[in-house]
Amino acid sequence: MYVPFITTTWSATGSNKVLGKRKGGGGGGRSSGGRSSSSSGKSSGSSGKSGGRSSSSTIFGGSRTSRPYGNGGGKPTVVPAGQPFSGRSVGGGMRSQVFGSRTYGSGYPGYGLARGVAGRGFPFYFWPLVWGGAVGVGTASYLNAEDEVHWFILDPSNSDVLYQYGQPNNSTRPGGMEVTAAFQSNYTQTIFRIMSDNETVVSLIQDIHQNCSSRLTSNSASSPSQIYLYNTSASDAPKPEQAIQYYRASSAVLTLDGYNNSAAFGANGTTDTPLPDGIDTMLLQCLNGTIGNGITLVDGAGGRWTAPSYGVVGLLWTLWILSHIF
Repeated sequence: MYVPFITTTWSATGSNKVLGKRKGGGGGGRSSGGRSSSSSGKSSGSSGKSGGRSSSSTIFGGSRTSRPYGNGGGKPTVVPAGQPFSGRSVGGGMRSQVFGSRTYGSGYPGYGLARGVAGRGFPFYFWPLVWGGAVGVGTASYLNAEDEVHWFILDPSNSDVLYQYGQPNNSTRPGGMEVTAAFQSNYTQTIFRIMSDNETVVSLIQDIHQNCSSRLTSNSASSPSQIYLYNTSASDAPKPEQAIQYYRASSAVLTLDGYNNSAAFGANGTTDTPLPDGIDTMLLQCLNGTIGNGITLVDGAGGRWTAPSYGVVGLLWTLWILSHIF
């Protein structure tokens, strides 16, 4: 299990924002809360307790069931002809493999530290995130995977632009369009944000509210009405340099407001900028554990993931942090 680095070196200015309704771009509008009539990948919604929630979607031409705390796995197959990304491998990713790092392209079983998502398979069925905007420039071109494979999706806002995985508002994305949800510490000004497909975020905020509410302000996301469509023009939209943890083959990310990781735009192998001092590490621990243990996976070989005790996780985190402070 990957654990984000915690240091006592302050290297970024912390945000003093207080959460509330977005102004201006508003994140592109509110999400539909996980509901859709599309049969090409969107979720039909999630409800109930963590163990009983599931969503059925049409992914790569077949009906798939995804659920939180599922184990994933199963035998990888090949995307059939006539489907987007035909010929690529799909499936086989397991719960124990969902953790990546701060690098876009991490969380892919078997790819190690390689950056980028161009031309890759789909070990967890879900497509990798698209950051959008003008991030695909120079050494950071890996952040916008373009022009490298035989299958492309037309950008609906610009008929001249083709992208591998479409824009963030691509409705054919498994789980729905990319959305964000914000979580502010009740003890510091720390603000974390989750970005992933609609289905995934709707599911996760239920578990986060259940597990981490004692450390969250009352205006942190706790229901689908507090989810926003990802809009790169919004002033508080997550940015690739704010990523502190990718999950599930870079199809989900946890970001930190005020963090500026120069490695996101540096040459391959650039050392990550340390996380700032003074953030709520207990909330980070809770968010990271909840996402890693509960993020929805497509059923594979069957079985339910048995999450480690939060007491054990907390002890490991405490020991790790103390070993890096003293």
